[in-house]
Amino acid sequence: MDALILRFDAPLMSFGGVVVDQHNVTDRFPGLSLFAGLLANALGWRHSDGERIGRLQDRLLVASRWDILGALLEDYHTVDLGQRKMREKGWTTRGEPEHRDGGSDAKFGTHQRYRHYWANGLLTSALALGNADEAPGLGELEVALRRPARPLFLGRKTCLPSSPILLGYRTGSDLLTILREVPRATCPQRRTSGGMPARWPASLGEALEAQVRPVYDQRDWKNQWHSGSRQVAEGTLQEVLPCT
Repeated sequence: MDALILRFDAPLMSFGGVVVDQHNVTDRFPGLSLFAGLLANALGWRHSDGERIGRLQDRLLVASRWDILGALLEDYHTVDLGQRKMREKGWTTRGEPEHRDGGSDAKFGTHQRYRHYWANGLLTSALALGNADEAPGLGELEVALRRPARPLFLGRKTCLPSSPILLGYRTGSDLLTILREVPRATCPQRRTSGGMPARWPASLGEALEAQVRPVYDQRDWKNQWHSGSRQVAEGTLQEVLPCT
């Protein structure tokens, strides 16, 4: 199996989880929709290319680990809906005008929102493709990540990477083996040791039943909402080459 090695190193990262009311939570690991959007952005695709972004998402195989586990950070936002500019209907991404329902407080009061991030973490992923003969291939994705068509971000547009995302290209017997063989990243300011929290496709079979759970990380790119789930395994990776 061939795979691209991606490294997410940024002051802030956000891996969109299931939104609950005004809480935009972050998942523990990046999902398939994040990788599909990242790659589509690098390739220069647009939201109108929903069908082929969805097809790319369907082909993705990803295993990820925290080389340095980030700290959870909650960002508190407020919006004064009573401002003159906020009192009229607003346009949505669906191309339709919309206004908040409810009483005067709901329509014109102060809206509160909580956005969650990972701060000062460093995450490594191995990314492969199903149906390798289908375009785009790994080679095309590698070129796009080296010279992206647009600036790349890690979950939200404010989450800019501190270093190039593409680390390299590796071959191995399976995705988890490839990820294990990538040397652990570290730096003097963020020393860490011990096992690395990791997630990989449950279909690889290297997990106890208690480690397998569903994640809701598949986006319907044509209609712009999340609509699919899959089974993943989460555990700790120990068998990693020493730092070089």
